[in-house]
Parts: sequence; C-alpha cells; structure tokens
Amino acid sequence: MIDLEVLRRVSQTLAERKAADPDQSYVSSLYQKGTEAILKKVAEESAEVIMAAKDGDRLHLVWEVTDLWFHTMVLLAHFGLSVEDVAAEFRRREGVSGIDEKRARLATAAEAESVVIAKGGKA
Repeated sequence: MIDLEVLRRVSQTLAERKAADPDQSYVSSLYQKGTEAILKKVAEESAEVIMAAKDGDRLHLVWEVTDLWFHTMVLLAHFGLSVEDVAAEFRRREGVSGIDEKRARLATAAEAESVVIAKGGKA
C-alpha cells in the first residue's frame, strides 16, 4: 500500500519550493523555467519508465517510476494541485470499471463542449 503521508510531505515540500532560490533548488528552477520545462521532464521520465520496463529491470523500473511520480507532482504543484487532488480522484474512481469511468468522462467533456458552443465560444 502507498504511504500517502510520504507523498503528502513531498507535495508540501514542492509547494514550499516555489518560494525558494532557483540557484539553490532544483524544483524551484523547474518552476522558474515554466510549464514547458516541467513537461519535458515528465516526458523524459516517462520514456525512462518505458525503457526500464522493456529491459525487465525491476529495480530500475521502481527508480524511474519514482522519478516520474516526483516530476508529475512538480507539474501538479505548478498548477496549484497536489497529491490530495489525485487521491480524491482515485477515491472517486474506486470500484468503477475503467470502461464506465472513461465513458462518463467523455460524456462530461461532450456536455462541457456543448455548453461552450452554446455560449458562442470555441470548443
């Protein structure tokens, strides 16, 4: 089971790093570089997860997934979100089939699109 407390502590630290000196904090330097730099790190770590999985190296896979989770948490914090937001979504989805959950999300997105179009906006 995931120790949600460690993820909460990391999430809190990431939020605090927004005010840190970018020359002294890797995370702060990512925030300063902006969304594109953070997305690049998430993509890089995603690719490394895939390579580790293809190699069948379980320990390397754990290391790379940890890096991916970390950089994804940086991305969440960059947008004012945290592990709590993701945990809430997991709780919402718990016990719902993946097919049903995706169907519901698509229906919600279609409804939102029709509201935007009805208001004269772009979808």
